[in-house]
Amino acid sequence: MSTNEPDSRSQADFYQERAKEFVELHDQVETSVHLLDSLESFLSTFQKDLDAVAGQISELQDRSKDIEGRLKSRRRIERPLSSLLSDITIAPSLAATILDTNVGEPWLEAIEQFEKRLITSRSRTRVKAARDLGEVAEGLRIVAATKLRGFFLALFQPIRTSVTTNMQVIQTSVLLKYSPLFGFLQRQAPTVANELQRAYVGAARVYYETGFRRYARSLTWIKARTPEKFEPIASIDERQAELNLDRLQHAKIDGPGVTLSFMADNKTHKEPVEGLLRSLFLVFMDNATAEYTFISSFFASSPSPPSVEASLSLLTPTAVVPTPTMMATPDTIAFAESRSPVTSEYEGSSRQVSGAMPGLGGVVPAVSTKEDQALVDAIWRQAMDPVMEYCQNFVKTVLDPMPGAIPLLTMIRLTEEIVTEIQKRRCPPAENFIFGIRIQMWPVFQKAMHEHIESLKKLAEGTNSGYFSRTSPMTDATVTKAARHYVNFFNSFVCLTEHEEETMIFSNLQRLRDELTKLMNRHTEKITDVVTKATAQSALYEVILQGLSRGTQHTAHLKLQKEIAHWAYLDEEAKRKIVSAGQSHPRRSDMQHA
Repeated sequence: MSTNEPDSRSQADFYQERAKEFVELHDQVETSVHLLDSLESFLSTFQKDLDAVAGQISELQDRSKDIEGRLKSRRRIERPLSSLLSDITIAPSLAATILDTNVGEPWLEAIEQFEKRLITSRSRTRVKAARDLGEVAEGLRIVAATKLRGFFLALFQPIRTSVTTNMQVIQTSVLLKYSPLFGFLQRQAPTVANELQRAYVGAARVYYETGFRRYARSLTWIKARTPEKFEPIASIDERQAELNLDRLQHAKIDGPGVTLSFMADNKTHKEPVEGLLRSLFLVFMDNATAEYTFISSFFASSPSPPSVEASLSLLTPTAVVPTPTMMATPDTIAFAESRSPVTSEYEGSSRQVSGAMPGLGGVVPAVSTKEDQALVDAIWRQAMDPVMEYCQNFVKTVLDPMPGAIPLLTMIRLTEEIVTEIQKRRCPPAENFIFGIRIQMWPVFQKAMHEHIESLKKLAEGTNSGYFSRTSPMTDATVTKAARHYVNFFNSFVCLTEHEEETMIFSNLQRLRDELTKLMNRHTEKITDVVTKATAQSALYEVILQGLSRGTQHTAHLKLQKEIAHWAYLDEEAKRKIVSAGQSHPRRSDMQHA
């Protein structure tokens, strides 16, 4: 016990000595516990905050994706939207040009830009901005149409008021230059365009009617100075038996110069009837084809500006802008080249009419649809009807009284050349008109050839009554003259006929040759002496052969070669008879002498 007590006392002392430390330690432990409790509470709050932040971050990510999607959508429509704003916005300078200036070259670009915006605003009816600008654009359209109407009417006025106006200059240098403005009226103000079309047709009709009336009257005066009346081959003057190559040149476009209207004032000026008709047809051809080309270029349906369709954006993917049928428009230089280089005049106004014509394939605009073709043809006829009437009337005076067969064939060949050239220039109405005149001439030519054939037949029969009362009696001179006239017919027809298959031409010549052969046989059959008869026949054959040999340059023509061979054979037969008769005559004389 005594031992345990000290130990207990020592322990108590030990604890007493460290009681303060234990108290401090206890306080520190309690403090730590409090701190741990606070840390636990903080960590619990922080976890809640982290959960809240995580939710906010997720929400922000969703919002970021939404914003990114919207941004992509905005970027996708940014260019179309910019294009839309550009297309429907009418700049103040553009509006000022239309409202405050007169029509001129600046209008060409201004109207083009304005029409783009006008069509675009009409096609964007779902866009409020386009609807708001629609009224402004419509007002500008009305102002533009009004000013353009006055502008074109002023351009048409010189054509109506004076025949001396150079229509070619107005058409090529002015009207075609401003054709885009008329195209705008066709698309955006068709009523005004139709009014201007009627105004132009009226002006052009007056211009051509006055000009061709004066020109046809001048040709009629010249024609009256050298009246040419048909005479049958048996009655034609001897001076007309020679081949006249100068007159045959009137069968071609590239021939002598045309007759100008002022030449009628010279009372000594004369022209053959085929030359006058050639001048009239060349003037008609040049003016008719040039007018058709202009009408095709200016009045046919005009397309909408091609850039309008390209400007349609994704904002209106189903929008459709109707566009009329497109057609080609020649430039001014190409249009001018379609005219012929030689000039003719309408009381002082110069129009190009004949000469070497360039090929117009690909230059003259081709009308794309039947509707456009019918429209162009109708406008052309309205303007050119008086011209065709004057031409038809002049042709009637040429064909009645009936001219000679050679001038008739010359005029027929001329119409064929004219038709071919008009085909190159693509003017169907004028082509049909000239072709119709050609059809009218063939029966007259056939009648003339029939009269010549009947003339030889009646001369051979010795008939001197009726239409052929002036026919000379059948003498050597008469038969020789008929042979020379036949040679002139044949040479002239060969010069005017390139193809040997011309049945109507050479069948008539065959009939004429048959009657001439009968005439010569009838004339020589009265001669009883064989040598004298054969000599007379050979002399006639020689006249024909000499005329065929020297009368034409077409020596390679198959019909000419056959004709020469025919008469050469007859001549050889006649000479053979002369030789044969000459050999038998001395024998008879010797026998009689013996």
